[in-house]
Amino acid sequence: MLGALSRTALLFSFMFGLFVVIGWALGGFFFDNWVMGAIMFLALAGIFNLISYFYTSKIVLWSYKAKIVSESEAPRLYRRVRHVSSMAGMPKPKVAIVPTDTPNAFATGRNPKNAVVAATRGLLKLLNDDELDAVLAHEMAHVKDRDILVMSIAATMAGAISFAARSVFWSMMFGGSRRDSGTAILAILVAVTAPIAALLIQLAISRSREFKADEVGAEIIGRPMNLATALERLESANKQKPIDYGNPASSLIWIVNPFRGAGLARLFSTHPPMQERIKRLRKMASRMGQI
Repeated sequence: MLGALSRTALLFSFMFGLFVVIGWALGGFFFDNWVMGAIMFLALAGIFNLISYFYTSKIVLWSYKAKIVSESEAPRLYRRVRHVSSMAGMPKPKVAIVPTDTPNAFATGRNPKNAVVAATRGLLKLLNDDELDAVLAHEMAHVKDRDILVMSIAATMAGAISFAARSVFWSMMFGGSRRDSGTAILAILVAVTAPIAALLIQLAISRSREFKADEVGAEIIGRPMNLATALERLESANKQKPIDYGNPASSLIWIVNPFRGAGLARLFSTHPPMQERIKRLRKMASRMGQI
């Protein structure tokens, strides 16, 4: 079986392949030169990845109105972050507060030295210290495995693929007479299916990383059931009071999905089913003789 790193590398290879396919469709349809189109979109992928690498954390913090705080402004959160980072053997990240009563948390930053762990106002109100430690350990696990960068790039690339596909589609609608119908139909198929494929790849990356962060976070604190209890409470609270601002495309950065969703929206959720996450944590606790 492939390891998590190998699976992620394979998924990113598929994403880069989608850029090549879109470039082939665009180049073949407009320039009679698929190589030019493929190179153009590979260059576009590189640009998006560079932007994501250096600026994603600032964009994410800004989009959710998160404020970097001092220890005097958030003493309890500082103590818990310092405690968990020490248990994980990692440098203490910066600490941010998100001004919403929806209880949730996320981490961002391109590496452990530049990481920020953000908690909402509602999280600090809802959870006790043991549960809060479990949530912070989950986020520190993301930092430790550099999931922040991986998932940010996945989200950025998925958005770029969707944008490129829409550009191809609308350009054909207004200039389709310049090429034969067979090429046009093929290009339309690429434009329609590529964003769906990119979304599915993004979901696969995000869900596998969430399972891994649950496992590593539970190992850091040594109490899987603390995380299971926290997740149950957060899932219930976020269904009752979803966040009312921000971009749903970035839902994958949160420990639980903070946006309202039902039906197909839940089918395409960036997070694995909560029942499965809790089931795995219970199995961990059982192996450790805690239940």
